[in-house]
Amino acid sequence: MSEVNRSAPPPVGGWTRFVTARPRLALLAALVITALAVFAGSGVADRMGSGGWQAPDAESTYATDVLAREFPASQPNLLLLVDSGSATVDDPAVAAEAARLVERLEAEPGISGIGSYWVTGSPALRSEDGHEAIIAARIGGDEKTAGETLDRIAPAFAGERGPVKVSLGGPVAVQHEMQTIIQEDLLRAELIALPVTLVLLVMVFGSAVAAMLPLGVGIVAILGTNAVLRGLTEFTDVSVFAMNLTTALGLGLAIDYALFIVRRFREELAGGADPRTAVGTTLRTAGRTVLFSALTVAVSLSAMLVFPQYFLRSFAYAGIAVVLLAAAAALILLPAALVLLGHRVNALDLRRLLRRSRRTAAAEAPVPEAGRGWARFAGLVMRRAPVFAIVTTVGLVLLGLPFLGVKFGTADDRQLPAGAESRVVQEHIREGFPGSPGGGLEMLIEGEGTPAAYAALKGRIEKVPGVLRVDGPVTADSAAYVGVLPDGEAVGEEAQQLVRDLRAMPADSFDTSVTGTAAVLVDSKDAIADRLPWALAIIVVVTLLLVFLLTGSVLIPIQAVVLNALSLTAMFGAVVWVFQDGNLSGILAFTSTGDIETTLPVLMFCVAFGLSMDYGVFLLSRIKEEYDRTGDHERSVTFGLSRTGGLITAAAVILAVVMVAIGTSRVTNTKMLGLGIALAVLMDAMVVRSLLVPAVMKLTGRATWWAPRPLRAFHQRFGLSEGEPAPAASGTKGAPGDPAEPAAGGEIPEATRAGEKVSTGA
Repeated sequence: MSEVNRSAPPPVGGWTRFVTARPRLALLAALVITALAVFAGSGVADRMGSGGWQAPDAESTYATDVLAREFPASQPNLLLLVDSGSATVDDPAVAAEAARLVERLEAEPGISGIGSYWVTGSPALRSEDGHEAIIAARIGGDEKTAGETLDRIAPAFAGERGPVKVSLGGPVAVQHEMQTIIQEDLLRAELIALPVTLVLLVMVFGSAVAAMLPLGVGIVAILGTNAVLRGLTEFTDVSVFAMNLTTALGLGLAIDYALFIVRRFREELAGGADPRTAVGTTLRTAGRTVLFSALTVAVSLSAMLVFPQYFLRSFAYAGIAVVLLAAAAALILLPAALVLLGHRVNALDLRRLLRRSRRTAAAEAPVPEAGRGWARFAGLVMRRAPVFAIVTTVGLVLLGLPFLGVKFGTADDRQLPAGAESRVVQEHIREGFPGSPGGGLEMLIEGEGTPAAYAALKGRIEKVPGVLRVDGPVTADSAAYVGVLPDGEAVGEEAQQLVRDLRAMPADSFDTSVTGTAAVLVDSKDAIADRLPWALAIIVVVTLLLVFLLTGSVLIPIQAVVLNALSLTAMFGAVVWVFQDGNLSGILAFTSTGDIETTLPVLMFCVAFGLSMDYGVFLLSRIKEEYDRTGDHERSVTFGLSRTGGLITAAAVILAVVMVAIGTSRVTNTKMLGLGIALAVLMDAMVVRSLLVPAVMKLTGRATWWAPRPLRAFHQRFGLSEGEPAPAASGTKGAPGDPAEPAAGGEIPEATRAGEKVSTGA
């Protein structure tokens, strides 16, 4: 490493001095800030929305807003399903009760656009068997206001009402029930994840004291992020689904970073350093890697900010906040605690209860034995590098093949569990009512028109292929609308093509806009397709730059991007095979809709790619450190895997446990998110990092560390690395690409292990 790097102060130097000199003050400040975050973040879930899939600048969004304002009856979001029991809906007693319900509903503040079968006589509002009918209304205001209105009126309308039974459905009821279920499921997930995570941490660390530290960091990150999200709700819409990511990443990344730092600190203590010196060395080495890793994850998540849907943007808000707060807690709060704990960080070794005889703490430490095992494994992989590289790559590609058949759709009531009231209502309407209730299209017509002009436009609409029926027009001042019922599935390919055909149809002097379920899907797909190249460019370009700054190599950043993307194939294949095609739907308790919500793959890619980079940085930093020290390429790869293989695997298993806990949600999208990312994390740690990375680096050989002279100069000036600069390594040995044979079996020589004081492997 260059003289510039040796003389420059480390990025965390100021904090190192602060936490080692005043650890109690650092802890006190952190606790005060956390307490304020608890207060500031209280009630955050109640201020969040459960929508956000629509692009705000889309044609369908504009038409929906205008219709809701000018023709509220055309955009009902509350449906009262009236069940007349053994009687028919035309029975006088039933009709009288329905009239009373309509009259009471009209008197409720915030309710407009009320219509019912008993008023309009529309066959679309009467079930085919004649025992159910619908009262439709619109609740005004945003999602929060509509939810509050629903909470207020639901007790007065739902349930047994004289000769009828009333159930509440419609978009408002579905979204409100989804929000409630997500909050309940999130609490249950936390109650599952926390104790299981603690047990796993005790197994990794042995010490109960050391195991509690990562949980503390995670809790601080989660509470801080809740406060950030609560503040953001004052200025923008935030999806309640983001709460799940806050919990998962808050625990997962905090545990990753704390594992890395606590393990390094314990090794420094075992090497004879006093607690303050051990913390300083830890922050100058492992601390740099944590900071670098957090930056890479935050960049991956920030790519979602380019999309207009607030559902995706919300995950960027939550993800960036929780990553940075987890890193801050790991670099400030955790070191302060370690200074105060000192050697007591190894206290309460619960593993002794499982042993027949006690050993000394040094003999009990799992690092050397696990490191030798990973070194032997790395040696095996590199001796058979072509086989491992080809078989692993082909296997991952095969696992991803089902994604070629992906079909994109929109989230609906079937996201909810089977017994949810609003889902039951929607299912009754979908299966028992004629036509396609809720699946039709509306064409907004703006501009001065005459009855003849409206009739001519309606005639042209009726001739468009795929149109089953056209209702209307309904007029008001200088605007009108017609209802268009597609022939076939409400959001199928035919309905989506119909949206495009209607928008392309000449409308003379009118300005027309099309909305409806299929139109929203078309606009959402177009918005994602339009912004996706920008998001991918941000992730790829910044990842290439950051990994270059870490390694100084041209090839390693390209390998990192390609291998990280390859690690996600199993996740995407499983998403289609399980959730779209319905395999395992009985075991996992969800209803397959035959498609995947459009925004979910984007979200899962950004999150899983960021987590893969997290583990990639841990591994590459140790490989680079050893390569700088010895100039031996193969030995450096073996060393890096031996020192981080166990740590990465342990961190991945713990994060997977958290994600699986999230995946126990009763809402399908949340289940898909949790289980999908858990699979991606495990595949990345156990397949890509353990098999593919060492195999590929063996195959690239001397070219791995090559960079042109200008880039080498750039890296020498601005590059980052873990570990202290090495004293002059042997002259030719440090040159990129110089061959050096590893020890037999791929193990680290005993002399190297004896003198090594920078291990962070598990």
